[in-house]
Amino acid sequence: MGPLLKDQVCYALYSTSGEVTKAYGELLKHHQLTYPQFVVMMALWENDGASPTHLAKAVGLSKATLSPILKKLESNGYLLRENVLGNDKTKSMVLTQKGREFAIEGENIAKLALCATGLSESEVKQLLTICNKIKINL
Repeated sequence: MGPLLKDQVCYALYSTSGEVTKAYGELLKHHQLTYPQFVVMMALWENDGASPTHLAKAVGLSKATLSPILKKLESNGYLLRENVLGNDKTKSMVLTQKGREFAIEGENIAKLALCATGLSESEVKQLLTICNKIKINL
């Protein structure tokens, strides 16, 4: 008999991530956004004008995975791809007015998703600390 799923940290993280993504999906549906698109939006709210390379690193995606997300965000009016002065090969991802204004709603969506977890403020801090430790160690 192999390892039991209920005893595996990797499965607990995987299955919980799926549930959180579903919860966000319901909250984002009205805005025609997926959770990965919302993650990219959060990264842009922190660093408007970032390059695709910087965004990929910030959100933990490959540039190949990020590219269609950026195209969709652009087609939905949340961002523009602009040339970087002096470097024709590099683009910067710049939030549109719609993208900047959505930050307020994004804050509410994040709060609703967090409330849905049932975690206390101290549990959230503890969970973030543990997750960050896992990422650093891996």
